[in-house]
Amino acid sequence: MKKFIRIFWSDWVRPLVLPILVVSAAKSALADFEYVPTGSMKPTILEGDVVIVNKLAYDLKVPFTTYRLALWKNPAAGDIVVCFEPGDGTRLVKRVVGLPGDRVELRNDRLFVNGRAMTYQPLAAGAVRDMDPAERSKAVFASEDLQSRAHSVMALPAVAAWRTFGPIQVPAGEYFVMGDNRDNSKDSRYFGCVPRREIVGEADTILVSGDLDHYLNPRFDRFLSKLH
Repeated sequence: MKKFIRIFWSDWVRPLVLPILVVSAAKSALADFEYVPTGSMKPTILEGDVVIVNKLAYDLKVPFTTYRLALWKNPAAGDIVVCFEPGDGTRLVKRVVGLPGDRVELRNDRLFVNGRAMTYQPLAAGAVRDMDPAERSKAVFASEDLQSRAHSVMALPAVAAWRTFGPIQVPAGEYFVMGDNRDNSKDSRYFGCVPRREIVGEADTILVSGDLDHYLNPRFDRFLSKLH
């Protein structure tokens, strides 16, 4: 038995230790993937999307820690970030809508930043083609111009939701994040602003996508598509 354990360690386990450590360190500090199981970022990100998380987008951290070695920039308004929810530490994918010092307010699902109302335009039909038709029929879609960066948002008029909020001033070193699915998202309206150290990186690309309602049928048109 001891001989078997020794051979198993030397021939199978030990050769894998260094590669596993290197890959784990890279996932921790350089890039990672995030599977999205909920619809809080619809119509931008759908259930079943796997997004690439660029952990070098803002800074370089010591692997397996939140200790920062270098900083090149901070998240900007409109960025889609992966962050930890304050309190329970759940990893979330949300959009930054308020920067440190900003005053954020919602009035009937219309976003105001520093007293200025965001502008909204009709959303092209192609932007929601991968959503379930029954869900599309119950939603209202728009393109929101957030600090000169346009992105898709949706509302669900028949759902009870927190459509009026604030105003709240974002504390120094923190960020106000929201889901693009404004009426079905647990975000900073509920758990507060997210400290800078809890932002893991930027979600900038969909790697692969599978339709959860149809046996993970691949949505090839979403593969390697950029997020906006």
